[in-house]
Amino acid sequence: MDRFPTQNILSSLATARITPENEVPASQPKPLKRVVSGFALKELLAGKTQQTKRSDVSNSEYAKFVSQEVPRDEVSILNSVFSHLAYTFHKNPSNTEAMDAYNGIAFTIRDRLLKRLEDTDSHFISINAKRINYMSMEFLIGRTFDNAMLALGLRKEYSAVSNTLGFNLEDLIDEERDAALGNGGLGRLAACFVDSMACCNYNGWGYGLRYRYGMFQQQIINGYQVEAPDCWMDNPNPWEFPRPEISYKVKFYGNIAKTPSTSSGYTWENAVEYDVMAFDTPVPAFGTKNVGNIRLWSCKTNDLFDLNRFNAGDYPGATGNMVAADILTYVLYPNDNQNAGKELRLKQEYMFVSATIQDIIHRFKLTGKPWSEFHELVAIQLNDTHPTLGIAELQRILVDEEAMSWDAAWDIVTKSFAFTNHTILPEALEKWPVPMMGKILPRHLGIIFDINLFFLQHVEKSIPSEREFLSRISIIEESSPQQVRMAYLAIVGSHRVNGVAQIHSDIIKATIFSEFVKVFGSDKFVNVTNGVTTRRWVNQCNPGLSALITETVGDESWVDDYPKAHLLESRVNDEDFRKRWWDVKQANKLRLATYIKDTCGITVNHDALFDIQVKRIHEYKRQLMNILGVIHRYNTLKKMTPEQRQDQVHRVIIFAGKSASGYYIAKLIIKFINSVADVVNNDKDIGDVLKVVFIPDYCVSAAEVIVPASDISQHISTAGTEASGTSNMKFVMNGGLILGTVDGANVEIAEEVGDDQIFMFGVLAHEVDEFRFNLRYHPDPLDANLQAVYDTIKSGVFGNPDEFNPLVECSHGPGDNYLVSVDFASYLMAQDAVDALYKDRESWITKSILCGSRMGKFTSDRSITDYAENIWNIEPSAVDA
Repeated sequence: MDRFPTQNILSSLATARITPENEVPASQPKPLKRVVSGFALKELLAGKTQQTKRSDVSNSEYAKFVSQEVPRDEVSILNSVFSHLAYTFHKNPSNTEAMDAYNGIAFTIRDRLLKRLEDTDSHFISINAKRINYMSMEFLIGRTFDNAMLALGLRKEYSAVSNTLGFNLEDLIDEERDAALGNGGLGRLAACFVDSMACCNYNGWGYGLRYRYGMFQQQIINGYQVEAPDCWMDNPNPWEFPRPEISYKVKFYGNIAKTPSTSSGYTWENAVEYDVMAFDTPVPAFGTKNVGNIRLWSCKTNDLFDLNRFNAGDYPGATGNMVAADILTYVLYPNDNQNAGKELRLKQEYMFVSATIQDIIHRFKLTGKPWSEFHELVAIQLNDTHPTLGIAELQRILVDEEAMSWDAAWDIVTKSFAFTNHTILPEALEKWPVPMMGKILPRHLGIIFDINLFFLQHVEKSIPSEREFLSRISIIEESSPQQVRMAYLAIVGSHRVNGVAQIHSDIIKATIFSEFVKVFGSDKFVNVTNGVTTRRWVNQCNPGLSALITETVGDESWVDDYPKAHLLESRVNDEDFRKRWWDVKQANKLRLATYIKDTCGITVNHDALFDIQVKRIHEYKRQLMNILGVIHRYNTLKKMTPEQRQDQVHRVIIFAGKSASGYYIAKLIIKFINSVADVVNNDKDIGDVLKVVFIPDYCVSAAEVIVPASDISQHISTAGTEASGTSNMKFVMNGGLILGTVDGANVEIAEEVGDDQIFMFGVLAHEVDEFRFNLRYHPDPLDANLQAVYDTIKSGVFGNPDEFNPLVECSHGPGDNYLVSVDFASYLMAQDAVDALYKDRESWITKSILCGSRMGKFTSDRSITDYAENIWNIEPSAVDA
C-alpha cells in the first residue's frame, strides 16, 4: 500500500529534548518549558530520545521506512487512490462523486509531499542550516492540486488515474476551493516567495494565520459589493496537516507587576491565556526534492468550554470563552472602522507573532547552540508592518524569560529581523493607539517605550538634534491619543529595510524614511524588486505558451530558470511561430470569454481587444479613471454612424477586485462600474464594439484564467503611490502589453522590455505635490473630454447622479488627491495609441513576443536570491545534493 502513516510524518518538526535545567551550560538557552509529543528525527535515529525508550530495531526500521522512495507508476498511484477512497473516505468506485475523486487523488499527492517535507526537514537539521522565517499576515496560495502534480512531475500519471476513475482531470481541478488566506498582492507575493525558497533550495518557512472565512466572499447584488463569509473550509482540506502537539500559550490583557525575581524586574500577571495550535501546509517545489512549508496558527478552543455553566443552563456563558478565542482567526483584516474591530486586529497580529516567535525559539533550542549564535541560524523577515510586534515579543522573551540583559537581547533582535516596506503613502503606515496597546499588551507597550527611549538617547548623542527632529523619528507619535508607529519600530529593530521596486526604494529613502537614513546611513536601506513564480504564472496557468517556450528552449529547464525564455526573441520573425503565438493568445481569450459567460452571464467576443484591470479597488489605483475613460469611449461611439463604429477597435474592458468592507468610495466605484456596464452592454447601437465586465470575487484561480488572456493590462496608479505591483509582471510574462504610469515596477519592466513595448503616460512622481497644490489653489480649466463625461453622469444615464456625485468630487478640483483630472488627457492619448497599434496585428504580435521573452528579471527566484545574498546571508542546499 502506497501510503505513509501520518502520525510519523513530519515528526521532526515537533520535538523537544527535555533536559534538567542544571545540565544546560549557562551560555546556552534554558530548556523548553513545555512537553511536546513526537520525536526529533535526528535524535530518534540516534536512539537518544528521552521521552520514551525505543528499541534499536524500531529505530532502524523507521529509518528504512522513511528512506524509501514513493512509487511513481500509474498502478501504484491508482492503488493508493483506492486505498484513500476506501479507508479515508469510505467510498468505492461505484459511489464516488467528483469531490470524492478529487479528495482521493489529492490525499495521495499529499502523501508524497509530506514524504518530501520529512526529507527536507531532516536534511536541513542534519547540516544545521540557517532558516528563513517569512512572517506575513497573508498567504494567497490559491489552489494546490494542479501545482503539486506539475511540481512532482506526475500530471500525466494522475490524468490517467482520474480517467480510470471516470473523471476528467480538469473537472477535478475545479473541485478545489481557493484557500482564503489572503486578499491582494501582499499575500500573493508571500506565496510566490515560499514557492521560490523551496525551488531555490533554501531552508525557509512561511508563518501566518489560518483564517476560517478569509477576508470575505465578494458578491455583486444590484451592482453593489456585498460581503459574505468565504466558507472555504467546508470540505476536507488535503493540503493542511493539523499539528495539535505543537501549541503555545498566548496572553492578552492583565497587568505588569514589579518583582525582583526576574532579571527585568517585571512580570506579566492576570492575563487571559489561549492555546494556539499549528497547521502545516506543504509547498511543492519544481525541479528539486525540497518542499517548503507554511505554518498557520489557530486557537484551540475545546479546553475553554465551561461544563459547569452549561449544566447550569448558562449556554452562552459556557461557550463565551470558546467564541472569544475562535473569533481571533475568523476573518482577515476585520473592519477597523470601530474600536472593537481595531482591538480584534491588534490581538490577531499579536497572536500571530507570539506563536511564531515561540516556535522559532523552540526550534532553535533543539540545536543546542548558545544564544550568541541565534542570528546565525535564524533570519526573520517582516512582510510589511503587521508582524512588527515580533520585535517586542522576542525582546520580551529574551529579557523576561531567558534572563538576558537588555543590551544582549537587543543585539540578538536587531541582527535577526529584517523589514520589507510595501507602501509610500504615509497614511498607510500602521499605527496603534497607546491606550489600546496598553490595555491588550501592557508588557509590550513598556518594552516599546524603552526601545524608543534608548533609540532617541542614542540619536541625541550621535547626532546633536533639535527636539523636532527627535519627535519626527520617535516610535511614539505625540498625538491625542499617542500612537505607536509600527513602521518606525520595524526600522529601529531590523538590520535591513528594503523597498520592493527601485523607484519605491528611492522614494522612501527620500521621503517617509529620510530621517532614518540620516540616523542609520543609507546602507541599511536596500532594494529588492518583487517577482512572481513562473511555475504558477506561466507553466500552470498558460499551458499553450509553456509548450512554445519548452519547444524553443529545448526542455523544461526554463520553468525554474526563466531568463532562458529570452530565446523566444530569436523566433520573433518566424512566421509559423508568430501564428502559433497569436493562436495561443486567442485560445486563452476564448477560455476567459467562456468564464465570463458562466460567471457574469455576459457574452463577449474573444476576437476583441481584452483590456484588463484586476487588483484591489482603491482610489490610488485609479479604477475610477479607467471607468471614466470607458464613458468617454462610449460617448464617442454613440456619435458615430454604424459603419464608423464597426471600423473601431472592439474592446472588452474587464475589472475585478475587492474593496475593503469599510471603504465607502472604493465600494461606490464598484457600483459605478457595474452601472456603466449595465448601460453599455445593453445598448444595441454599441453591440460587440464595447463591453464592460466586472468579475466578482477575484482570487488566484480567477487570475489564472484572466492573466493569460490579456492583450493590454492597466497599471495606472498615481505616480509615486504604488510600491511595486506584481500583476504587471504576470501579464507581461504572458505576452500582454502594459498601459501604465511611471510608477512601481512599471519603470523596471519598461527598462527590460523596451520603451516601445509599453504605453506610458501621466505626471512623474516628483511633480505630484506641485500638481496637488495647483488643484487646490490654482486649478486649470477642466479638460473638455472629462467635462463631457461628468455631464453624462449628471444626466442620469447611469442612474441617480446624486449617488455618484462623490466620485465626481474626488476626481477633479481640490478633492482630486490622486490626480485623475490631471492625467486624464494623457490617459486618453495613450488609449488612442493602443487602438492604433492593435489595428496593426503584425506589429502587436512582435511586441507581445518581445514582452514575453524579456521578463527574466521578474521571477520570485531572483528576488529570493537577492534576499538570501543581501539580507539573510544564507546558502542554498538541495535535499538530493
